Amino acid sequence: MAGLVTKYLITAAVVVIVSEFAKRSDRLGGFVAALPLVTVLVLIWLQIEHQPQAKIANHAWYTFWYVIPTLPMFLAFPALLPRLGFWPTLLACLVITVACFGLFALLVRRFGIELLP
Repeated sequence: MAGLVTKYLITAAVVVIVSEFAKRSDRLGGFVAALPLVTVLVLIWLQIEHQPQAKIANHAWYTFWYVIPTLPMFLAFPALLPRLGFWPTLLACLVITVACFGLFALLVRRFGIELLP
């Protein structure tokens, strides 16, 4: 149980730190947010929990493929925000991301990469 609480505290601290950077500097906040901090933490947690190397490697592999279709959201958000406001823009970006993911999954399937179960 202590391990789980530690994981929560460290992971939450990363989110708070990124948020604090973003409040102070748009560029620095964006840079720190773009770092794969959550993925690195997950890889560390998997290693500490003695997961097989294949599982850890697969996590990194699939994370790469899942990141690509999220990228259009980062261009759509600043374009839509002044027009729609925060919450509608966030919702629109979620829809855009789901659509991009679906299309991307169909595209990479042709190359033998299965992203959807």
